[in-house]
Amino acid sequence: MPQHAPFPTVSVVVPAYNQARYLRPCLDSLWFQDYPALEIVVVDDGSTDDTPEELAHFQDDLGNLRTSFASRYDADRDVIERTRHPVYPAAGRALRLVRHERNQGLGQTLNTGIAACTGEYCTYVPCDDLAYPHMLASLVAALTESGADFAYGDMHIVDDAMRVLRRFALPDYGFTACFGNWYLLGVCKLYARALHDRCGLYDPALLAHDHDMFQRFALAGARFVHVPQALMAVRDHPQSRRVDIHAPDNWARLLEESKELVRQARAAVDKGDVAP
Repeated sequence: MPQHAPFPTVSVVVPAYNQARYLRPCLDSLWFQDYPALEIVVVDDGSTDDTPEELAHFQDDLGNLRTSFASRYDADRDVIERTRHPVYPAAGRALRLVRHERNQGLGQTLNTGIAACTGEYCTYVPCDDLAYPHMLASLVAALTESGADFAYGDMHIVDDAMRVLRRFALPDYGFTACFGNWYLLGVCKLYARALHDRCGLYDPALLAHDHDMFQRFALAGARFVHVPQALMAVRDHPQSRRVDIHAPDNWARLLEESKELVRQARAAVDKGDVAP
């Protein structure tokens, strides 16, 4: 029998800051991914709510929480037998918890997480969002089949009750379509961790940290592929998500940073530094 290469490990950074109520569903959505080789790195950025307690409970449940299901009817004894098993499968899963003692902002939190990653591929998922079970498997398949460095998918925008408000369908990749018109790329994504070796880490001084980082990837020659499937649920809850870049004072600054990055993208096309 031919020997198949093992699945490359995917590392997912989960930045967490004062959104404890959403953290457990996010982590569950990652732990139960269809993909078989997964490392989850949670970075608590100095939370002052119940985030540390939620993480401690999650870590304890990984090893101890059990459940059962009705699996066989024994007619002789008139008993329905149950099969007991752990709630959280252990095979192919690893959890790393990192904490900043003081809040350092999202950009630095992502850098801390990336530094702790060991996988061939990496991404980050905000702690209030949910990954659909096939998200990582679909993105890895796209990277493998296309030879690209960066894969991205579509999303459902949902409210706090998980009702779908709209499907956010992104364009197939082109530098102008994804960076020159507006930033339409990197919420649901997976990419080769080696891109950080070439292009550096996220800029902690920016709020538009992902826009800047992925545009740097593109300008350095990274290859992108679009997966036209909704692979992630992104929460739209402006009244309760008033932290980090979504705080009222930060939102206008974020948009100004993105406008400047769009101007830089257009200038790069005009100069011939990148194909449109």
